[in-house]
Amino acid sequence: MIESAAILGLGLIGGSLARDLAAKGVHVFAGDRDEAAVRAAAAQGIAQPLTWNEPLDVVVLAVPVVAARQLLRELAGRMEGVRLVTDVGSTKRSIVDTAEQMGIGDRFVGSHPLAGDHRSGWDASRTGLFEGAPVYLSPTRSTESDALELARELWTVVGAVPEVMDAADHDRRLAWASHLPQAASTALARALAEAGIARSDLGPGGRDVTRLAGSSPEMWADILVDNADEVSTALASMAAHLSATRDAVASSDRDRLRALWAAANQWHQESP
Repeated sequence: MIESAAILGLGLIGGSLARDLAAKGVHVFAGDRDEAAVRAAAAQGIAQPLTWNEPLDVVVLAVPVVAARQLLRELAGRMEGVRLVTDVGSTKRSIVDTAEQMGIGDRFVGSHPLAGDHRSGWDASRTGLFEGAPVYLSPTRSTESDALELARELWTVVGAVPEVMDAADHDRRLAWASHLPQAASTALARALAEAGIARSDLGPGGRDVTRLAGSSPEMWADILVDNADEVSTALASMAAHLSATRDAVASSDRDRLRALWAAANQWHQESP
């Protein structure tokens, strides 16, 4: 049973996790480089400022992927007695490797809750964010069974649905399922901007497709660089499909365009 948890980073994910855990009776401690966020969490009775003198069951690194690796290096020596260390990043190979290097692989499980939003910060956090959301759990080579079960408990208690997945498999899947859509939405937004098209000029479909362009540039630069090999493969595939569409349009090849759209339509109809 989780009685106490430290959450480092009170943005959308960390702040929402703090709110949900506190609502379940977990004693939450928090740290953030934005001291105003910590003060706000304390004022609302959600979390107390973290001093590292507290007995902690769980430590959650709710910061961008590069910062999470650095925190592991800096704080590994303070993890004595902690039963589970986890993160919430969108890539898993590098953080799992870092945990092993720092000698805490036995207590580390990488986490990736699929419950994001284009908004960020403490003010964007809310209760219920993880209700019904998948969360991938990526253990290290040496993760102990107790730590993995505690990771399951952590996410189950806030309503998420855990699924264990090897870190390399996770990064490969997410390159296609998450990182490519983000890159595509951002590229479309840049093309529209260069053409002088504002978001207000778009219909509902256009606004849906470009919603992800409002995401954090800093966060996504880190994610794409951290998963560069897998994302490059996905981007190359999409570039080829865009090139095929461009060629069919340029040659007014109606049959080819119908075939391209039919293939996409079939995927859309068959996918749940």
